[in-house]
Amino acid sequence: MASPTSKKSVALICVALALVTFALYFPMLHHDFIILDDEAYITGNPHVTTGLNSTNIAWAFKSGEQANWHPLTWISHQADCSMFGLNAGEHHLINLLFHIANSLLLFVWLKNLTGTIWRSAFVAAAFAWHPLHVESVAWAAERKDVLSAFFWMLTLIAWTPYARQKNLTAYFVALILFACGLMSKPMVVTLPCVLLLLDFWPLERLKIQRSEFRVKIISKLVLEKIPFFVLAAAGSVITFLVQKNGGAVWSENFGMRIENALLAYVRYISKIFWPQDLAIIYSYPKNWPLIFLISAALLLLAWTTLCIYRARQNPYLLFGWLWFLGVLVPTIGIIQVGAASMADRYTYLPSIGIFILVAWGANDLLNRWPERKRFLPVAAAIALAGCIGVTTIQLNYWRSDISLFYHTVAVTTGNYAAENLLGTSYQDAGDNVRALVCYQNSVNDEPRFPQSQFRLAMCLFSFGRNTEAVEHLRAAAELEKNDAQIQFDLGRIFLQHNDFVDAAKGFHAALAVKPDFSEAQKQLDLLKTNSVTTPK
Repeated sequence: MASPTSKKSVALICVALALVTFALYFPMLHHDFIILDDEAYITGNPHVTTGLNSTNIAWAFKSGEQANWHPLTWISHQADCSMFGLNAGEHHLINLLFHIANSLLLFVWLKNLTGTIWRSAFVAAAFAWHPLHVESVAWAAERKDVLSAFFWMLTLIAWTPYARQKNLTAYFVALILFACGLMSKPMVVTLPCVLLLLDFWPLERLKIQRSEFRVKIISKLVLEKIPFFVLAAAGSVITFLVQKNGGAVWSENFGMRIENALLAYVRYISKIFWPQDLAIIYSYPKNWPLIFLISAALLLLAWTTLCIYRARQNPYLLFGWLWFLGVLVPTIGIIQVGAASMADRYTYLPSIGIFILVAWGANDLLNRWPERKRFLPVAAAIALAGCIGVTTIQLNYWRSDISLFYHTVAVTTGNYAAENLLGTSYQDAGDNVRALVCYQNSVNDEPRFPQSQFRLAMCLFSFGRNTEAVEHLRAAAELEKNDAQIQFDLGRIFLQHNDFVDAAKGFHAALAVKPDFSEAQKQLDLLKTNSVTTPK
């Protein structure tokens, strides 16, 4: 039974954790939506802006929009619009409240599981205040991160009574919560593997004296998690099909994906311990020096070997390391989704493993040092203060589109997607001169990027450079053949500039992708009425 002193400490830690986190992220309540994804997820999505109703809820469960199936995330955005309209501050506030809840749940779960207060508090505080997590909290469209983590933590809390006392009610509650997590963001498919890790440490359900019973016990532990694995498999299949149909799955060769995965693991670790040059977009590298790849592979292999070797004496090392490696698997790039090589938001849950490894490892490493009890609190306070400082700086970049994408371009190289978004931000602000420079930089970095070709064309038209503009417009049309809306938009732009043949090609291309596109058919009919020849 917990002592009154420990209960008071837990209560004070929870209050401090919540208040500091709220104060740290408070400035974002005055931030607006950003141009990347927020329009598709919220401000420009009629199924969301019209709020909660039976039609929109049904759409949420059927939709594969944005190349993802996450109905609960859609419903949460709909609920926000019902309560707050399109007031960005309130949408950000809900993200922040979920983040605070996740931090508190992490602390309570870890404290109850391990019986340690201060190490659990450090892990929760590092999770709450680490700058890598700014992206998941400050970006309205990333509601799926904080929402899925909320169900992740609740699943772990519900699972503990079953693992310890065979509470069947807790088992089914955990299964339902896991299903909710899958319907918030498919990245939580790795949770059944984490449940197996918990059997190793700290639940220690694998500690068996007689080796002849070991296989039997392990089989039993795996079998009890079969329903979780079945749900995870179903979620994985649905997600892959939706992303493939949505055109989000890239076909970079397998060797390049393995190379990027190895380096991404090391880059994530480096940013956890030294969070500098954080960006909303990290472009996919065209090539890496061989020495980087070999060094990354050797580093990962050496650390994994050490964790396995020390598994009996320091089980938390292997637990934390496998948590980090395993939870990152869906987003590490083996199946490449999108053009990014990595993303800060992908560390939201995986980083917990590293924080656990550090908290328990530092305590054991200095166990025999007489000054340990004085040194560790000071070292932890310095580390957490550093997190708060860098998070404050990083959060400030999110105050506007221009500051966010300007910073991204400044700390990355060859980032054509960020250059394009910075150009759009400048253009929205009425600064077409800077926008033109950004679009040209983007096209120079990656001529095959249709959005930059299209926006460069539009910007050139605004300066009266029509001949150049038409060339880039045709390049965009050639590159974006499978997007009906873009082909239709291109057709309309050609039409506005009296290029009727290319306009007709655009409308035909839109209908080829989407035969029931009534507006495209209407424009073609008007062209025929005006005796313009339309290509077949």
